[in-house]
Amino acid sequence: MKNYQKPNPDLWTGRSSEKQLYMHEKIRCVDLEEKAFAITNEKSIAFLGYASDEGVKRNQGRIGAVEGPNAIRKMLASLSNHFSDQISIVDVGNITCKEQNLEETQRETANSIALLLKHQVFPIVLGGGHDLGYAHYNGIKKQFPNKTIGIINLDAHFDLRKVTNQGNSGTPFFQIAKENEDFKYLCLGIQKESNNRELFETAAALNVSYLLNTEFTIQNKEKITQRVADFITTVDLVYLTIDIDGFSSAYAPGVSAPSPLGFSVDIAMETIRQICQSNKLISVDLVELNPTYDIDNCTARLAARLAYHMISWL
Repeated sequence: MKNYQKPNPDLWTGRSSEKQLYMHEKIRCVDLEEKAFAITNEKSIAFLGYASDEGVKRNQGRIGAVEGPNAIRKMLASLSNHFSDQISIVDVGNITCKEQNLEETQRETANSIALLLKHQVFPIVLGGGHDLGYAHYNGIKKQFPNKTIGIINLDAHFDLRKVTNQGNSGTPFFQIAKENEDFKYLCLGIQKESNNRELFETAAALNVSYLLNTEFTIQNKEKITQRVADFITTVDLVYLTIDIDGFSSAYAPGVSAPSPLGFSVDIAMETIRQICQSNKLISVDLVELNPTYDIDNCTARLAARLAYHMISWL
């Protein structure tokens, strides 16, 4: 693959125990181009990086998300390992973006995700811009062409902008909708201030289900749980995408588009756990972490903890 970057073992460092007490001792680095994944009874999870913010740049956002995947890996490395020996966790490296060719990066990412799914490896994809969503969905669809795929997006934005010239970080779900008749999309945390009237009209025309950030709160947990459960019953598989900029900037200052009125960690964690335990979740990504604007790595730490808990809930 032209844009493939092998995993870097130097990212996985920390306190040494020789007993796999820490994540950096648990995780193995695997060359995606060489590894023939064996289908076993072992639960396998792979971190794949989408090291690109070309889509953010095209969307007139502030760049820096290209460094997101490795920032998350560094924060995961020192966490304690409480996972069973029957769970295999690997790092399969990054897909990068060369010569501003986002479309090629998206194709290679989709193919890599499909390869992991083919070998029953659960992908946790680390972004990068939210243009990853278009690649991620197509990777799932490539492996499961006859399944109904439901997208659940924790985000401040619909990312339903119409494509005028090229796709970008604001267009992925519009692109998916236009290419798939059975478009199932649930957004949690949408902010009126961050989505213009035309985007709400597009969402209505595409029958998108959503909850505003004012509704996506722990006080409204019962309603949220029911909304998510109802959505999951309508699909065969769930693709979960978590845009870190949906969180309040009190938790996540290091993102492409920060907001002080984003959602809180408590309701996000409860919702993610419900989705992980639905038995329909097929793949997940974390996007829009921008280390350039992070403070004491707190946003990277948040993303790492989300990934860590998702592994435990799976």
